Amino acid sequence: MTPTERAIAKLPPHLRRFVVDQGYGDYTPRDHAVWRHVMHKLNRTLRDRAHSSYLQGLGATGIGLERIPSLDEMNEKLASFGWSAVAVRGFIPPAVFTEFQSLGVLAIAADIRTYEHIEYTPAPDIVHESAGHAPLLSDPRYAEYLKACGVAGFKAIASVEDQAVYGAIRNLSVVKEDPAATPDDLKLAEERLHAAGASRRYVSESTRASRLYWWTAEYGLVGSLDRPRLYGAGLLSSIGEAHHCLTGEVLKLPLSLACVDTDYDITSMQPQLFVARDFDHLFDVLKEFEATLAWRRGGDHGLEEALRARTVNHLVLADGLELSGKVVQIVTGNRAPMRAALARLEGPVQLARGGQQEGPPWPGESLVVFGSGQLPPRGAFSLGLPGGLFLTGFRVGGHEVINLRGHMDGRPLDLPSWTHLFLSEGLPSVGGGPADPAGWDQWFGSLNAFAEGEGEDSARKHKAQSLSPGLAALYSEVRNLRESGRPDPARVAALERELAGHPSDWLLATELRELSLERASP
Repeated sequence: MTPTERAIAKLPPHLRRFVVDQGYGDYTPRDHAVWRHVMHKLNRTLRDRAHSSYLQGLGATGIGLERIPSLDEMNEKLASFGWSAVAVRGFIPPAVFTEFQSLGVLAIAADIRTYEHIEYTPAPDIVHESAGHAPLLSDPRYAEYLKACGVAGFKAIASVEDQAVYGAIRNLSVVKEDPAATPDDLKLAEERLHAAGASRRYVSESTRASRLYWWTAEYGLVGSLDRPRLYGAGLLSSIGEAHHCLTGEVLKLPLSLACVDTDYDITSMQPQLFVARDFDHLFDVLKEFEATLAWRRGGDHGLEEALRARTVNHLVLADGLELSGKVVQIVTGNRAPMRAALARLEGPVQLARGGQQEGPPWPGESLVVFGSGQLPPRGAFSLGLPGGLFLTGFRVGGHEVINLRGHMDGRPLDLPSWTHLFLSEGLPSVGGGPADPAGWDQWFGSLNAFAEGEGEDSARKHKAQSLSPGLAALYSEVRNLRESGRPDPARVAALERELAGHPSDWLLATELRELSLERASP
């Protein structure tokens, strides 16, 4: 097995289906020229701007300046840091991205930006994902933060509107990188993103987690306010941002929890950036952020967060049992410390313990009653709770109950007559997504399968078709002449004459000009 195949084999099945082959042989000669151009410019720019771990981390993680790195080369190096890398296509779902990260796996977009967008692209690409994120993993403290930030993002609760925003961002990135896209296509994609953002009823935990990640791991500065250094991957992989971020046009703010309340725009350069004192400072802010999450707070707050999200999340009961499903109703009582007397989950509901699914998901609704009480192993029961809740029904066995009836302080409740019923003295935690993602995917993955979509596939084809065989051959020859170490002057001159047939290809002209300068230098 190759180093990358070994990395993939360690992944749970539900993550493996997001992985694609890097397709190293599919990169065009111009793709490698794009990489070389970006990396040489960044290398010059970042020498005095990036965190000290960055430049030394390039070679340490298998990343060179001359050509696109192979994931096998990267994985050989990353293994020594306890990390690995796999290839994916474009924007993958946030919960998937953060789960990869929490496991110490870099999800690297296999595609590379077009030469038209060489300065900056909102689309994930191999420049950003490998040259931006990987080098800092050579710093143990930062690598630890990236993994911990992934855990927090994975546990954060996302709303249904977050899914709409994700789809719009992904669509915009595809359109921006499609050579065949028209101005109308771009306008429509930008309007869709604006509409998706406007549809949000509230700022979810997942959105706030994405902002923390954006203002630290993506666009973070570190050091003093007057002389900060770059460590965020978005800054380290963008020629335009690397120049722009340290100018007086960008407001520099001390990093604090305020960053999670600061929105960002992926389509333009950032008007302000947050500066961490050092990498330990990142953990201080992350700890503050985690303390706000339902994952840590549980109780009434956790229930209410899950209810308004309208997405699948998991409740951790007092005995450690985990229920995954959509919370659709909370019945409040008058008992401290929790006001909630009952929570209703829409089916299907997964039952798990320690993150491991127990049996098949329950197809119907489930109810969690908060308070102390005892149900018979089987048979009829009447249960009164201090919160004012009273239930009657028949326990079939396990958690299955039929003929359920109930009232709160004498008021009848509309309850499912056939359900799974659970009693819990508290609710320590409410986390985003199912407790066992792999188990959930096993049952429902085919219904929620991630697909690239026709738009993304078309964009990739249009990009490949935009490079003519003749132009590709010129790029290849320029590279071969450079790598030979002794380019033939006559052939270089002939290539310069041939370039006249491609007046709009500025990148090839730049490559040839560099080759001429190399030939002329002693």
